[in-house]
This record gives sequence, C-alpha cells and structure tokens, in this order.
Amino acid sequence: MINANVFPEYRGRMEYVCLGCGQRFPIEELLYTCPQCGGVFLLENLDFEQLKQRSGKEWRALFDARAASKNTALRGIFRFYELMAPVLEEEDILYLGEGNTPIVESSAGLQKETGLHTAFKNDGQNPSASFKDRGMACAFSYLQHLVRKHQWDQVLTVCASTGDTSAAAALYASYIGGPVKSVVILPHGKVTPQQLAQPLGSGATVLEVPGVFDDCMKVVEHLADNYRVALLNSKNAWRILGQESYAFEIAQWFDWDLRGKCIFVPIGNAGNITAVMAGFLKLYELEIIDSLPRIFGVQSHHADPVFRYYAVDNPEEREFHPVTVEASVAQAAMIGNPVSFPRVRHFAERFEAIGGKGIFQVVQVTEQQIMDSMIRANRNGHIACTQGGECLAGAMRAGQLGLVSPAELAVLDSTAHQLKFVDFQNMYFQNSFPSEFGVSSNADMTNQPELIIQPEERKRLTPGEYARAAADKVVTRLDLKKK
Repeated sequence: MINANVFPEYRGRMEYVCLGCGQRFPIEELLYTCPQCGGVFLLENLDFEQLKQRSGKEWRALFDARAASKNTALRGIFRFYELMAPVLEEEDILYLGEGNTPIVESSAGLQKETGLHTAFKNDGQNPSASFKDRGMACAFSYLQHLVRKHQWDQVLTVCASTGDTSAAAALYASYIGGPVKSVVILPHGKVTPQQLAQPLGSGATVLEVPGVFDDCMKVVEHLADNYRVALLNSKNAWRILGQESYAFEIAQWFDWDLRGKCIFVPIGNAGNITAVMAGFLKLYELEIIDSLPRIFGVQSHHADPVFRYYAVDNPEEREFHPVTVEASVAQAAMIGNPVSFPRVRHFAERFEAIGGKGIFQVVQVTEQQIMDSMIRANRNGHIACTQGGECLAGAMRAGQLGLVSPAELAVLDSTAHQLKFVDFQNMYFQNSFPSEFGVSSNADMTNQPELIIQPEERKRLTPGEYARAAADKVVTRLDLKKK
C-alpha cells in the first residue's frame, strides 16, 4: 500500500550541464551560465536511470496518491519530487500553495465563437497569481538548502522582471526572511500598477531602469557575474525544474493520456516552454505517458525572434537573431533575446526525434489578436491574462493554418491572473491604447458602466422617491416586464 504522506527516501546526484560546450559543474554553488563558454545550463540527475526500476503504472499510482497528501512538502509541485530536484531534504522544501492549478474547459459560447475545442490551465491561481511561483518554489527551496548547508548569514536575491517574476521572487523571499533579502529591477513605466504593488507589498527593494526587460536583464547578468547574488530569472536552472511541474500536472489531469492534446505556451524568455517540453520528455522516458502532446509556442509580432527562427523550414539554414521589441500587451512575452532559446532548440530537437516534424511549432499573432482574444475569453467565463489571450489567439491562428482541428483539445497557458492586466482591459474598453501597440477596440466587445440616474435627483427627492425613480430607470433600461 502506498503511503502518500511519507517523504521519499530516494536521492539523486545532480550536475549543471552546459548546452554550449558540454562542461559539467557541481551544484553546491550558485551558477547561472557556463564559466567556460557562457552557455546556459540544464540540471541533470545522474541517477535518473534508477527511476526506471519502477514501472510507469507504479509511478502513476504514486503520483495520484500524493495528490491527496497532507504532507506539506509533497502537497504542491514536489509531489513529483523524484522528477525534479531529488537532492533536497524535506526541511528545505518551501510550499506556499503553488501548483495544482485547474484546467477549465472553454465554455460552449467560446468554443462556438472560435470553432476550436480549448481549455485554459489557470496558472494565475498560484499564490502570487502567476506560473512563476512554480519555479520560485524550487529555486528558493534549493537556496534554503545552500543557506542551511553553508550557514550563510546573508543572501541577496535579484531578478529582472516585467512584473510576475518580481512578484513571485519577493513573495518567496519574504516568507523565508532571515538572511534572504529580495531586490527586483523593473523597466520604468512598463509594469502595471497591480504588478508593481506586489513586490512593494512583500517588502522587496524595487529599482527601476529606463528601457525594456532586455535592458534590466543585462544589469542583473552583470551583477550575477561579478557579485555574490542569487539570480532568479530563468537563467536559473532550478527555476526551470520547478516549472516542469506544469507538464506533470497536465498529464495527471488527463489521467496520463495525452493523445489528441495540443499545448499552447507563450514564449517570452522561453523558460516555461523549455520546462514544459523537458517535463513531458521525462514522463515519456519513464513510460508514465505513452505519447507526447504537440507543443505550440506563441509570439507576438512585436517580439518574435523564435518564430522567425522556426519560420525557416530547413533546419540547416536557420539562424537565430535577437530582435528589437515593440510595445506589447503580453508584457512577459516582450523579450527580443530569450535567455532560454538554446534550451528550446535542444528540447524541440528531442521532441521531433520522437514525434516527427510538426510536434513542435511556433505561431505568430498580432497585438490586436491578443487583446481581442483576452476580452473574448473573459466575456465567456474565463480569467485569462494577456498571455492567456496570446495563447487563444495562437490556437485560433493555428486553426486558420490547418495546424489543429476541432477534434483535438488545445490546452492554453493562462500564465497569470486577469486582474493583473485590468489596465489593458480598461484601455480596450475606452479605446485609448497608445498608437505603438496597434490595438483598437471592437465595439461589440467593449463594456462601460452606465449612470442610470443623475446625482441631482437624489438631492431633490425623498429617499423613498429616489429609490422608486432609480428602479423605474432600471426597468426602462432593461425593458423589464411585471410579474
């Protein structure tokens, strides 16, 4: 009988592996890029083969049992402990309620409008209201491990962000407290008030830099290369491990059967799509799933370097070039030089080696399509952010190109909560987008409050007369019929 509350005895041995030169490094220090060539890292469990001693059926039963665990260390993303960071002790694992986010099938109205069978995975229901909590739970658990092992008396965590990363990093740092302090560097004027409020509320030191995310990232990279700080952007390979849980949860939600499933993910800095592919490949290698889903990356035409790379059909002729970004409502995707692109290319090649050409694709959408799709989704009962709108737009574009059919289920990554992006919604409803976005309102999808009775009426009438007069106005406006 499986005891789902018992923390695993299994421990792996992990190393950083450089995707550029293949060099390996121990994990007992903070490394983000290869000291030899500057390449990005993956984390590899040297004892992964031992996990094959348990059958896929046994793994499925274990993970399903843990889904109901009362053990704090196993309640969130670490119920998949053996597949992620199996070097951590139970006392190191940080849990703030992340993971286990629902997959909500699109309403009949939305499916009729789009002609597609879609569902949103609402990662905005994580603690800081975005998927970034998955990566932070793993990265900060590893940091707790290092603090405990080395008895560090001070650790400064730092990240560049357009909002969600800073909110998550500040939240988890404030929960640990003690020696861990949080600094976030944001692009001045490029973060919504709601997203800015989160790191401020968690007590982080918030520093702003003129420019866009790429400019902030250069500052953070210089700090990480030259000073003792813990970098928490997706260059941090421990964050990628935590985000693999997104793939594990999708597989578990569908009872480990991914036939006929397509996963749409906004690319941004390319960390999440990297993690999604890495996670599905682990499940496939352990025979926990018997088929891979198709993966679609989505990019705005205002920040589309990965789309441009894969738009060249012949792999031998492809060349990656950063792009200069333009204003985008999908702020987390407004990145012209994704740090994790080498990881994307690595895992896309592995996906195609198993599933053939077409199992990984990238589609491009416009800013207008992103905003229209976000509004359309939310008018049909969802809580999609702009990145969720980007994924719906991507699915619709893929449908137009004949890349997906209504017979398939498209799982859309809504990376954050709708409430983080109400300013964009308001601009849409008021048709007040700055020209650089290239977005105008569809009058059929705008919504504004209506003043039903003038304030002067309240002063002139008695309370009873006022209530009746206001009710009469409502009756007229709604064309109500008496019982």
